[in-house]
Amino acid sequence: MDISCAILIIGFAALFAAFLLLIIGLVYSELMNSEVPRGVANGGKLQIVHGLFVGIAVLGRILERLGICHQVGFTRWFRARLLTRLRPVPPGLRVKDLLFSDVPVRLYEPTTSCGGLRRGLVYFHGGGWIMGSLDSADEVCRYIAKEAGTTVVSVGYRLAPEHRYPAQLDDCEAATCHFLSVAEAEFGVDPCRVAVGGDSSGGNLAAALCQRLAQSRSGHLPSPCAQVLIYPALQMADFNLPSYQQNHAVPILFRGRVAFYFLQYLNGDTSLCQDVLSGVHVPTELRPCYEGWLSPSNLPPGCLARGFGGPPAAKYDAELYHMIKDGLDPEVSPLLAEEAVIQKTPPTFLLTCEYDVLRDDGVLYRKRLLDAGVDVTWRHVSDGFHGLISFVNQGWLTFPTATRALDGVVDFVKSL
Repeated sequence: MDISCAILIIGFAALFAAFLLLIIGLVYSELMNSEVPRGVANGGKLQIVHGLFVGIAVLGRILERLGICHQVGFTRWFRARLLTRLRPVPPGLRVKDLLFSDVPVRLYEPTTSCGGLRRGLVYFHGGGWIMGSLDSADEVCRYIAKEAGTTVVSVGYRLAPEHRYPAQLDDCEAATCHFLSVAEAEFGVDPCRVAVGGDSSGGNLAAALCQRLAQSRSGHLPSPCAQVLIYPALQMADFNLPSYQQNHAVPILFRGRVAFYFLQYLNGDTSLCQDVLSGVHVPTELRPCYEGWLSPSNLPPGCLARGFGGPPAAKYDAELYHMIKDGLDPEVSPLLAEEAVIQKTPPTFLLTCEYDVLRDDGVLYRKRLLDAGVDVTWRHVSDGFHGLISFVNQGWLTFPTATRALDGVVDFVKSL
């Protein structure tokens, strides 16, 4: 080997080492800004998972700046391989990929005899409207279908930033209405016992869809018999609720990322994150109404136990409001719907996690539903974190708490 080749090899090795050090440094910096409270179940494992996710995001950001690929696409690809374990279909379950009104869906049918029409669940995956897929929700849907003896339809709605609001909600509506129209004839499912549900942004879509259908039903299809909301994101008006303050840096979902995801869903202008987080996008005339619905005084005392500093002073920015005003529409923020719409909401299952920025969205929605006379089943996971159920049957990434949380969903679905 001549000296020029040796120098070239050493140069590449030094460049690669510098690249690794850069990634390690950025990941370490991000990890130092996170906080895993002692009360979180399997906190050490959560920190490892968070480190993996941060590493994926950092590497994607670097590759995007080098012009190699887009960060979102890379993150989707890597997360799918980290958290998606498509195993052989277990006995007692039949799984098929179909199209419902041109929307990709995955159907999970129990093969055991039930002596009549089955119940059904149309499920919308989470991922901040920009991540997630039929594959990422596969294990959760298998678990519900098998354990609850229920036909589950998982919906592969379009994602941001390629597609903006209301594309995702429109896809969920199209797939749900299609299933309701053929449930009995093609799948042996009672259309009057079909619920809709989802986790995180999927819970947002489920809640928004129930409200949309309640107002637009023409009478030829039954409405969903229930909604299953798993740590849902329900409003874009106040990012300073106690849960946002207490859990602002708890993995897997940081406070700032919630605003980021909402903005990607709406218009893609993530430069507005800090202004939205401060609350200056809320018009003065709407504040009294929103404060009545979002007041911390509406929360149980336990939600305030870890402290609450009160909201910051926010001066209304009319220009900002007009840029993101759809975010305050009930189809994006179901918690902000008028009383007459809330009253039409079907019986609801709500799952919240203590160490989740979205905890108070769910708890406050529960109060609005109860005040409107809607039946609510609430399951609170005292040691849970956002994204928990994604870690069911994931090998070394499995969290036992995830199975217990999902069993609460199964119990509710079995009661329909």
